[in-house]
Amino acid sequence: MELSVTDLACQRGGALVLQNLNFVIPSGRALILRGRNGAGKTTLLRTLAGLQPPSCGHIKVPPDSIIYSSHSDGVKDMLTVAENLMFWGNVFQKPYANAARQMNLDGLLSRPAHSLSAGQKRRLGLARLCISDRPIWLLDEPTISLDAASVALFEIMLRLHLQNGGMAIIATHVDCGVDDMILDLGPFRPVKQLLPDGFDEAFL
Repeated sequence: MELSVTDLACQRGGALVLQNLNFVIPSGRALILRGRNGAGKTTLLRTLAGLQPPSCGHIKVPPDSIIYSSHSDGVKDMLTVAENLMFWGNVFQKPYANAARQMNLDGLLSRPAHSLSAGQKRRLGLARLCISDRPIWLLDEPTISLDAASVALFEIMLRLHLQNGGMAIIATHVDCGVDDMILDLGPFRPVKQLLPDGFDEAFL
């Protein structure tokens, strides 16, 4: 299994952000997206996830193979940690106990999500990746709000995913502890970029 991108161009808010992208990611590998704020990392992930159409080009990926983790944790605040995990387990028809252990959530299962710290919410959001059993992970700054111990848990989870034949595309400025490929998005930016007035390029 692989994910391939051919002559891809992406836009956000009516502005062309990236163009002429070509890459292939085989099973067991991670692609790390690099670039300054506004380089188009989030836009590329959203396009690969099918949340917005490409301006042109092709994305070849098996159906129902992608899960996307954005800046938001995707946590339902009024549910407990266990209820959040159970919800995702029901969606993906997978047990959640292993995911809870992997992200060190066993001691928090009865806690309402709204009472969690930012780092605990992030760990809960990341646990959804394991429950999904999807082979392709699209991750936008997955280690935000995590302390060193939690980053280590994420790195272990990611390595296991890759060892089992999964793949990942990660927008991050930190070392994820995996043997990865690097894609600098700077060369794929249009030469002239006109953004609409008031446009916030931090989420490109």
